[in-house]
Amino acid sequence: MKAHELRDLSLEELKLRVKEEQEALQKMRFNKAVAGQVENPARFKMHRRELARLTTIIAEMESNA
Repeated sequence: MKAHELRDLSLEELKLRVKEEQEALQKMRFNKAVAGQVENPARFKMHRRELARLTTIIAEMESNA
């Protein structure tokens, strides 16, 4: 999702999405460790950026409140 779309979500929804992104990233790392390769290595970067985007927006919302 784009940052402006994420800003429309509530704080609880954002925290839920952070948890989902962390789980997805952990699952990918586990699969890489076990199988030795990943289907699409560019997804690591995508998940890390989405996680950073979410945590930034959460920090902005908490500082404004």
